[in-house]
Parts: sequence; structure tokens; C-alpha cells
Amino acid sequence: MLVGVIETRKIFGGETETAKMVFYLLAVVVLAIFFTGFFKRVIEYNHGRRSASFSWLRRRDARDIPEVSERPKFASSLVTIAANKTVTKSKRKVGVSHLLLFWGFIGLFLATSILSLDYDILGNASRFITGHTYSFFQGPFYLGYNAVFDLAGLAALVGTILLTYRRWFSRETALDYTRAQRPEGGYSRAKIVIGDQVFVVGLLLILLTGILIQGLRIDGEGFPSFERWTWLGYLVGKGLVSLGVGSAGARAIHAWLWWVHVGMALAFVAYIPWSKAWHMLASPTNLAVRDLATTRRIPAPPEGKTGYSSIDDFTPRELLGFDSCTKCGRCHAVCPARTAGAPLSPRDFILDLRQWVDRSRHIPLLLDTETRPVASGPLVGDGQLAGDVIVDKTLWSCTTCMACVEICPVGIEHVPTIVQLRRSLVDRGEMEPTLQSALQNIATQGNSFGKSARMRARWTKGLDFPIVDARKEHVEYLWFLGDFASFDERLMSISQTLAKVLNASGVSFGILFDDERNAGNDVRRVGEEGLFEMLVEQNMAAFSKASFDKIFTTDPHTFNTLRNEYPSFGLDKPVLHYSELLAILMFTEEVAPRSLGRRVTYHDPCYLGRYNRIFDTPRAVIAGLGCELVEMPRHGANSFCCGAGGGRIWMDDSYLEERPSVNRIKEAQGLGVDYFVVACPKDYAMFSDAVKTVGIEDSLKVIDIVELFAEATEATELVDV
Repeated sequence: MLVGVIETRKIFGGETETAKMVFYLLAVVVLAIFFTGFFKRVIEYNHGRRSASFSWLRRRDARDIPEVSERPKFASSLVTIAANKTVTKSKRKVGVSHLLLFWGFIGLFLATSILSLDYDILGNASRFITGHTYSFFQGPFYLGYNAVFDLAGLAALVGTILLTYRRWFSRETALDYTRAQRPEGGYSRAKIVIGDQVFVVGLLLILLTGILIQGLRIDGEGFPSFERWTWLGYLVGKGLVSLGVGSAGARAIHAWLWWVHVGMALAFVAYIPWSKAWHMLASPTNLAVRDLATTRRIPAPPEGKTGYSSIDDFTPRELLGFDSCTKCGRCHAVCPARTAGAPLSPRDFILDLRQWVDRSRHIPLLLDTETRPVASGPLVGDGQLAGDVIVDKTLWSCTTCMACVEICPVGIEHVPTIVQLRRSLVDRGEMEPTLQSALQNIATQGNSFGKSARMRARWTKGLDFPIVDARKEHVEYLWFLGDFASFDERLMSISQTLAKVLNASGVSFGILFDDERNAGNDVRRVGEEGLFEMLVEQNMAAFSKASFDKIFTTDPHTFNTLRNEYPSFGLDKPVLHYSELLAILMFTEEVAPRSLGRRVTYHDPCYLGRYNRIFDTPRAVIAGLGCELVEMPRHGANSFCCGAGGGRIWMDDSYLEERPSVNRIKEAQGLGVDYFVVACPKDYAMFSDAVKTVGIEDSLKVIDIVELFAEATEATELVDV
């Protein structure tokens, strides 16, 4: 190392004072453009309707219902964002690439901030106070700074290249911008594609020119030995020399390329709040304020309204969620409605709402927009939000399976917004006749089958023991069956089997007989909030007549609403799914099942798995019965919906290209199993029809988990397929 040589570099690389003034003037203009867009969006969010559980800073209002919010802790949110957990969880390679880009750019932002702190703040302040310029940007600090932040630059470059390559060359369904709902007049997403390219190519050029000017500077300075710490730039400089770029040429190129780099960097900063790049700020914020309970506990409509009908009805978190969307398409790929050929893509739903909100608020979105020759959808003028901006068939296609919410890497909550829009359709009476009939049956008879309430306990006939009436006698467990387990002819025998198992095991249980009503989970998600509240009132009145310690149910849909929504209306009893009760019997040695030795697969019900995170318990029961479990390719949190949820079981699905239940059975067809095990009455009904449609009812038997349990405990016997 040469004596007397200061280990540092000139900040502006020798530019004139006039050039510096031009730079700072441009920087001021860019910051003005950036903060204009920034505050426009923040003001837009703050104009959103404030819900009971919403708070940017997690303050709790004394009027809030304690169980309506499950916001992640701040530290937990930071870890999730810092580790890119939500990006990585379903696509590891993409997650790693994004992690390199994410932390690489944070490193480069810190590098720029440190430089500005030294040159603009400390340097100017020291000259003003002492008349001398002080700087820490030299010596060991300078060497370490370059070594660390060159690594950040390389990480950002590698991550950007990998993600750019994927965007350009991948043929994944997720990255296909074809709409699920095709407007009659046609549409174009060319601007969206161009917006993607501007974003990734812009980042790539900024990084490449930044690394290149570093190499040119070192080459032009004659490769000072201490610049070996600037290892990436040093290597680039050596590469330039090998290409014949000497010191004089390097200095000349550096002089104009520096302005190219700075110009692109400043332009990108100005571009951020007006483009797709805004997600860099919106997405982490959305992850920090998301509420994990919102989907399983659908919020009430806006005060004084039946559902969403205007932009002022959206909450700040919903508006932020629209802007957080990166168009990664993961929700588009996993949506059972879109897969089945229905006109719903969660991605398109969010993008349409975002474009409509921006147009309504007069916030120009550069490039990242869809165009149509005829104004419709997000381009509609004075049309209705539910029906025109988002067409009614799109809203009715949703199964509320939560797959989109589960897989979204930026924490968007699609389902509650869909339900709020459905409420407006229901209020106007715009629904299918079959759905309207089901809701009328529930309103008048308390069940979707339209049967008399006196017939709810008809399934108990033929049992050789009486079922206790919990209204007359205290029981440990109140069994809330739900409509399908009570009325569907295919499921009555399964209800009898469960009753036999519980009776043989000495479990104290009873039912409400004709006082039970539909629990209302799907009624609420269809959008009939008034009917839902009426059902809650009727069921709570029935609970008050009965004497019990706990509730269990065979229906995951019922389980979800009793466990998560009824507590807001006063229910204070533990709620179990029957698979949990079977596990209790098995693992407390109340029963001693024999080993069945069967080869089976298991379907995770949406409302048991994704909604309530009960994945292991049914599997533990299956393993305890001595069965070999062959997992479905899509299982656990990634399970594929049967297609019945969100009221879809009451609607026409003849227009679908392939029903979700059929898609699921085809997935199981090649696993070499004898039994397709379910833990939901609706699943049993849907998949029993699906195996017939596929034509494999003789080789693959749909079976309820309690039927396996009964065989193993010799309560009943099954016939081999």
C-alpha cells in the first residue's frame, strides 16, 4: 500500500460544479414527483372505510370485539418480510431469486444513503461549522464499504437476471395474462406486459451500468491496489483492459455513462409510485398489516349498507392490497374456479379493482393497465361495482376455498372482498334460481334441503340405542350435524356409523333434534348476511336450551363458523371437528383399533385445513388405523377444492369445462390406492359423484374417515373394493 495515499474516491468523479448543480436539481424534481405519487396513494388508503379491527399501528379500540383480529406480531411480520417466507413457501427457486434481489437492493439503498450522509450532510455541515470538510468515507471504512456493497450489487444482479429470465421464458400458467373472464368487446394487456419489461429491464440496466462505471473508474485510475477491496468493480475493470479499454478510454466512457446510470436511477425513483414498482413499498406494508382472521371470520357489511357498492366502502387494507399485487399469478394458477373454466381469476379480480380505483381517484398508472375497445369492467363509467366493474358470474364462481389467500406472497385477502360484493348482488336479488331456492329453504325450514325440521333426526331411526336430546339431559358433547349429514340420503348411514362409534366408546353426546338450524357458514359467504344473523340467533337460542360442555360437528363449514364467527355472538364453548374427537378416543386409549393395512389417500377439506390449520389430526387417525397414506400431489395447505364451498353446491355447474371434484379424482386415480378418504359430508357427496363421472367407482372408493375407524374398532365392517 502506498504511503500517503488516501483510501477513498471522489464522489462525483471529477464532474464540474455545474454538473453537480444539474444533478441536485434533477434529484429535487424526482423527489417531488415521487412524493406526489406517494402521498396520493397514502391519502387514498386513508380515505378507505375504517373497519372495527383495522389500525395501521395495531392500536385496539375498546369497542373492538377481541376475537375479530389476528394480526401477526410486528417482529413476526419483520421476519416474514426479511426472509421472503411468503414468496419462498410454494416456489423455492423464485423465492431465492427474489431474496437476492430484495436484499441486494436494500444493500444498495443503504450504500447510497451512507454516501449521502457522508457527502451531503456531514461534509456540508462540517464546512459550515468549522470551515473544513470532514468525511468518514475513507480508510478501513471505505474498504469494508466496497467489499460489502459489491456483494449486495452482485446479489441484486443475479436475482434480477433469474427473475427476468423466468418472466421472459417461463410457460407457467401463473404468468399467462389471458383473462379467465373474457369481455365481449375484447381486451389487450400489452401495456401490462410492457410495464413488466420496463420494470425488470430498467432494474437490470441500472445494475449493469452501476457495476460497469465502477470498473471504468478503477481502470481510469490505474487500478490502485486498495481498490482490490472493490472486488466486483476491479474484476470488471480487468475485463475492460482485456478488451482493449485503456485508462484514457475508460475515463472518457465513464464521463458519459455515469450520467446514463444516474439518469436511469433517478427516473426509476420517479416511476415508483406511478407503476408496478409501487409494490416494492406496498407489499411489505400489506404483509405487516394483514389480518389472518379476516377470511375465516367474514367482516360485517359497512354500516348502513348491505354490501360494497362504491369506492368508499373499501377498507384501507383492501386498497393497499390492490396496490400490493405483483401479478405473480400464483392465485390464478391454483384457483379451482379458473381451473374448471369459470370466469374467475383472483389475479384478474384484484387487477380490475385496482385499475378501477385508480381511475376513480384520478391516479394515473403508467403502462400497468388493461385496455379495451369498448368501456367495460374496470373501464366502466357509472356502472355498478358488483355486476358491471366485476361481472356477477365472476363473483358467483368463487368457492371461497381460500387457496388464493393462502398462496398470495404479499398477503392479499381476496375472499372477504368477493363476499362483500356478493352482498350487493343478493340485495338486488341477482342470483341463480337454485341459489335463491336454497336460501328460501334455509329461511323457512332452517335447512337447504327444504325438509321439515322434524325430519332432521330421521337418520337416528334404525339405531339400536337412543340418541340423547341435549335439551333435556346434560351431555359432554353436543353434536351439531349440519344439513348434509342430517338430510342427504348418501350420508345418513355415515352419521349412524359415527353414532355407533361414539356409543360403543362410551362418549356422552346428544343432539338438538328439530331445534338445529343451518349454521350459516355458506349463507354468509354467499352474501346473505341478514339470513346468517337470523340463523345465528336461532342456533344460539337452541344452545341456551341445551346442557353441554363442548360442541363437535362433522361438517368443516359448520365447524369454521361455530368456532370462529359464533363467539362474536356469544358462543363460549369449545368447538371440535369429529376427526379431533376420533383422535381423542384413539390416543387416550378409549378404543383400541386393529390395524387395517389399507392403502389410502386423504383429501384436506378447505374449511378444515386452510381455514383452521387442522392437517395432522386426520392423518394421525389414519396412521393409527394402520393404513398406508399416499399423499395427493396437492395436499395440506395446497389442497385442491372439491368445488362445493361458498354456496357453489347450491348453484349450476353444468357450464364448467371440468368440475373441481372431477379434477381432484383424476389426480387420485394414478396413486394406486383403494380408498379416497374424506372428512366432510360435502366432500363425500361431491367426490362420490366424481368417481362415477370418471368411471372408476369400482376401483376407487370414496370413504369417510369414521367408516375406516368403525371397521378398525369393529363397530361396522366394510366391503373390499
